[in-house]
This record gives sequence, structure tokens and C-alpha cells, in this order.
Amino acid sequence: MRLKQDVSPVVVVIFRLVVWLYSLISYLPYLLLRSSDSQTFSECSRRVKARSVSGHPSGPYRDIGALRVLATCLQPGVNTLDLVFESSVCRFPHFDCLGTRDLLSEEDETSEDGRVFKKVILGEYRWMSYDQVYKEVRAFGSGLVALGQKPLKNIAIFCETRAEWIIAAQACFMYNFPLVTLYSTLGGPAIIAHGLNEAEVSHIITSKELLETKLKSILLEVPRLQHIIIVDDKLKSGSEYPQGISVHSMVAVTRLGAHPENASRQRRPPCAADVAVIMYTSGSTGVPKGVMISHSNIIAGITGMAERIPSLGEDDTYIGYLPLAHVLELSAEMVCLAHGCRIGYSSPQTLTNQSTKIKKGSKGDISVLRPTLMAAVPEIMDRIYKNLMLKVEEMSVFQRTLFLLAYNYKMEQLAMGYSTPLCDKLVFQKVRALLGGRLRVLLSGGAPLSAVTQRFMNICFCCPVGQGYGLTETCGAGTISQLWDYSTGRVGAPLVCCEIQLKDWIEGDMSGGLLRREKDQQNKREGSGKSIKGGYRSTDRPCPRGEILVGGPNVTMGYYKNKQKNSEDFFMDEKGQRWFCTGDIGEFHGDGCLKIIDRKKDLVKLQAGEYVSLGKVEAVLKNCPLVDNICAYANSDESYVIGFVVPNQKQLLALAERKRVRGLWEELCNNPVIEEEVLRVITETALTAQLERFEIPWKIRLSVEPWTPENGLVTDAFKLKRKELKSHYQNDIERMYGAK
Repeated sequence: MRLKQDVSPVVVVIFRLVVWLYSLISYLPYLLLRSSDSQTFSECSRRVKARSVSGHPSGPYRDIGALRVLATCLQPGVNTLDLVFESSVCRFPHFDCLGTRDLLSEEDETSEDGRVFKKVILGEYRWMSYDQVYKEVRAFGSGLVALGQKPLKNIAIFCETRAEWIIAAQACFMYNFPLVTLYSTLGGPAIIAHGLNEAEVSHIITSKELLETKLKSILLEVPRLQHIIIVDDKLKSGSEYPQGISVHSMVAVTRLGAHPENASRQRRPPCAADVAVIMYTSGSTGVPKGVMISHSNIIAGITGMAERIPSLGEDDTYIGYLPLAHVLELSAEMVCLAHGCRIGYSSPQTLTNQSTKIKKGSKGDISVLRPTLMAAVPEIMDRIYKNLMLKVEEMSVFQRTLFLLAYNYKMEQLAMGYSTPLCDKLVFQKVRALLGGRLRVLLSGGAPLSAVTQRFMNICFCCPVGQGYGLTETCGAGTISQLWDYSTGRVGAPLVCCEIQLKDWIEGDMSGGLLRREKDQQNKREGSGKSIKGGYRSTDRPCPRGEILVGGPNVTMGYYKNKQKNSEDFFMDEKGQRWFCTGDIGEFHGDGCLKIIDRKKDLVKLQAGEYVSLGKVEAVLKNCPLVDNICAYANSDESYVIGFVVPNQKQLLALAERKRVRGLWEELCNNPVIEEEVLRVITETALTAQLERFEIPWKIRLSVEPWTPENGLVTDAFKLKRKELKSHYQNDIERMYGAK
């Protein structure tokens, strides 16, 4: 992406002259100081990173550092999660481990439309050392034993991301209690009750707020539940709970465990093959499934991830704000704890100075913590990109010109493999400060990241964006791009803990029909680089393509109490290695890097026989400034695609003003003039990105409300829940397809 410049010719000439003089003056010292074996980003990027160990284009592909054997652990003999943490405690006993900000004040703020929002002012971070955390972990685990929790018996955690979550998890790992993780936004009460009953839990760890708002109403539906442990310091007085259920504070359970009589009890440590976590997925389709993850699975996964983050250690600070019940966040924090990093906790509502719960004029968490490491899902990064571009548009002509010239100059330099320290300091320093100013690694996962957003984050935040690919079923591990690889749209080479194979996929769409695969059409498609309409094969040119299969020690034990899905999605090869069939379609490039190009469930055949990749359409259209989120939909009995759009509020209001359309937000979203104008802009974006005509939505519906995990239309990783979205917009689907 090259940003368009609204520039004066004189300014361009002056800027180019300064750049030319700077390049001339700095080039000679660069050549003298550069060591003979050092390489530019572009030279590193061209290296072969993985290759097929069989020599066949289908693979399996392995990282070139793991051609002989796949990595399974960080240190020899350290094969369970309690031993990993104990090793860190021995090496970093007095280093900061977990940090939480003090709540200084809380107040209600009324907006112009009369709605009341809670705003907070937060203080500095309070830190617990590794040694202090270890003592809390041991005492809390001992307290759970005193409350009747048995080894190898499931215990649930249903809680927001916070220090107490990870303390509770480490206690469960230490005392061999399989930890059942549930999203705090998993869904309705019936879904939560289903998970608790299926896992047969008698103890649950939760927060005061979630107990009152979500758990209390279903307690009678969970007959095995006996103990509720609240992570908050104080319990709400006067609350009543069903007979047979005891409610405790985490502090009280920890105090109970620290009592000499309980602390002296022998614990039963886990072994590598024991289940550490049963992680209920957020469920983009159907009822959430519990994925059984062993200690050895998690350790293999974090071993592979750690290898892709250079110089990881006690000088690093990680900001934790994504759901810990998601494999991306849990794995990231486990990597940090294994290397002595410190973790400061946050939330999406308090992350930045502009976050919804931060009182105007006070600082968000990221400004106070100033992390060096951060994980983000593409939805959050897309928002950052669009908000910054809006601010660029509001700049003066001179400021905007300078920014765009600097942006395009840096993009050219990165393409040639060079850094731009002067440009970073003079132009992008303020932008970088929005994420604390010290960020050195930004990891993206959970969904595909658009090339436009990835390039923007690379340039403006002056740090590499490591795009990764993994699933709950593979412990979040699969691939992560090398940090010196500035190419976009790819997810990198396989991690050292796993290998990836491509399986030919030539049939099946959302209606179960057979894909057309006439020979002459296939010949035309080969080498096109576009989404093919007649199948994906490892013999495709120039890149082998197919369904992605992940194999290795990080592949999990399967789904809890679901033999049918286990036999469908997992298998063991002749060497005894487990594999998972992802359902995603990928292609391997010549340097061994993987690109995700499709998903089996996202392919729909239109009435005339054309195949549309809904995910591809959505990825392109989300780059449109008017679009905050979009879901493409197609009915196989119809000849065109339709779409549901969450519009960007600021951009839509500006559009309405230009078109002289007045009204409240809901009235604007339902206005046919606005709808038609948004469709026109979306169509222009699609044509610019070279989508086929049949891939472009013909009709759209503007959504009044955003899609959030709370309203159940997206997962906690902000992936679309297509089944729920279809039900939600059923009347609109019928209207747009002419049934009404």
C-alpha cells in the first residue's frame, strides 16, 4: 500500500532533497560499519525458511532448524508446566512477575444522549515478584485441596483476564487439577451450563461480577457444583445461593492453604501426558467444544513460539488484556513466564488513553506500562489503523504531506531492506508513543491480518509485526513469521515444534456439492495466484495448495467427550505422530512460508456455478474506511452476494453530512440513500482490489449496533459467528434476495 499524497510540488522537492543528502551522508558510514556477514531485511527475507522433508510439494514442511527432529521442550527434563514455572522462580526469584494497577477513583459520566458510562482513574502498577507469586500459587492450590478438589478431577475458571487468573491456573497445574477454561463472553447461560455439566466440575473460580451477572442464574442447572471461589477481595453481603453451594474468596482459600496443617500435605505432581487444560473454544459454528491439552502439548507449543522471538528475557514487559481463556493469550503469557518476563494486566476498556473506561485526561494502561511485547487480534489492529488514518486526514496540509512522504519513503527503504532511524525519530515517534513507545515485537493471531494493516503497523509503530497461524487444537502453535521478514499477507514458516502438510481438496462447498474441475479451466487457473474455483492441489503452480494439516507434539489430545469429531479432525500417522485437519486452505511459497488463502466452510457456489470465498471478500472490504466490520453472505440458489456491514461511525456521519441526510444513528443506518452510497464506496474498494464482479456484494444491510462477543455475533477473537449472524439477519436476507 502506497498512501496517496496531497502535496505541494515545492514540499516534495525539498523533502526529496533532504532525503537524498541524508542517504548520501549516511551510506558510506553504513558500509564501513556493516559487518561482512550482516544482511539487510530483504536479504534475510529471501532466505529459505522451511522445506518439504519428503521432497514432494505437499510436504510435510519443516523449519530448516528442525529438519532432523521436532522440538518438544524448553529445557531438558522440564516437561510439565509446574516445573517450567519453578525453573523461572529459581532463576528470577526477585524479578517482577505479575502487575496490576491501583484503582484510585471511579465515577459516572453522562454522555450527550443521556447514557451513563463508568470512568476510572488508575494509579501505577503494583508488582508481585516471581517468588511471591510462587508462594501464592502453592498456598492457593493447597487451599483447593482442603476444599475437597482432587487430582485429575476437573476444575473450572470463568473469569476476566487478570493476575488472579494466572495464579489460579498455575495452582491447578502444580496440583494436577485439569483446568476447564470458559470465555467470560462464551454465550448464553445454557452454553455455560453445558460446559460445566459436561466437564463435571465441583469447584469453579470466578469473579464477583460474573457470578452475579451470568453464573447465579444457572446454579440450579449445575447439580455437581459445590464450591465457588471469588477472585475479588470482598464478597457482596446479602447474596443468597442454592443449598449445598459454598462461596469463598480467593484470599480465604489461600489463607486456608497456608495453614501449617494443609501446607505440609504431599501433593501429587502431574506427568507430561496429563491433561493440563480443557479449553472450550469460542465456537464460530455450533456449540463450543472442549479441547483437551496436555502439559507436553503446551510446552511444545511455547517452545516453538519462543524460538521466533529473539532475545526474549527478563528485560521484557508484556501487556495482558486479551481473554486468557483464548489459546493465543494463554500461550503468550506462558512463554513470558518461562523466560522471566513481567506481565502487566489491562483490559480492552482501559488499554489506551482513549479507551472507553479511562477518564479524559488520565492515562491508559499501555502508556503507564510501556510494554516491549504485545499480542493483538486483527480486529484491534484494524481499528488502530483506521483511527490513525482519520487523524492523518485531520492534519494540516503541511503535516499530512510530511507524514505521507515519510510513510512512502520508509516503505521504499523497507522494501530494499534498510532501516530509517532518522525518519522514525522525527515523524513516527509520536505514533509509536500511542503503544507506549518501547514496543519491539507485536504478535498478531486469531484471524488473518490484512496486508494493508500489517504494513501500516510495521511502518508507523517502528516494530516488526509477527503474524502467526495456529488453532486451539494445536495449542496456538503452527507458524509465526520471522521478525525480520517484512513481507505481508503470509503467516511464516512452520515452528520448530511442528510440521505442516497440504492435502488436496477438490470437493465440497457449503451445500456439499462437487466442485467443477474441467481440465481446460484448471489449466487456465494454474499460476494465476487467485482463489481457484475448481479445487486446491499440491501440484498447483507456482505454489502448492491444499488443506492445511498440522502435525507434531503440540497437536492436542482431541475433543472432550466427542469421539465423532475426534475421528473426523484428528489422526495418527504410521510413525505415531498426531495430526489435526484444520479446514483452512493454504499455499507454500518458494521460501517455505505459508499463506492462508481460503477456508473450506467459507466457500459458496452461486447459482451460475462461480465459487466465492466469503473470507477473501471480507478481508478486502474491511480495508474500506467506511467499514468497521463486514460479513459476506451468499445463498447457493441465488446469483449474487450480499453483505451485512458495521459502519464506521465517524466516516458514516461525515458521509451523511456531505449528502445532506439528517437523523439519529439508527435512522441513518436505515436510510436507503446512505445504504446506496456505502455500497458504491464498497464496490469501488472491491474493484480497486481486483475482486471479480460476482464476488462483490450487490446489496448490503447497515448494522446499527457493533458486533461484539457480548452480543454473541463474534467470538472473543472477533471471528464472525456465521450461524448466529445468519439468524440475526434472516429477515434482511429474505428482503435482499427478494423473498419479501
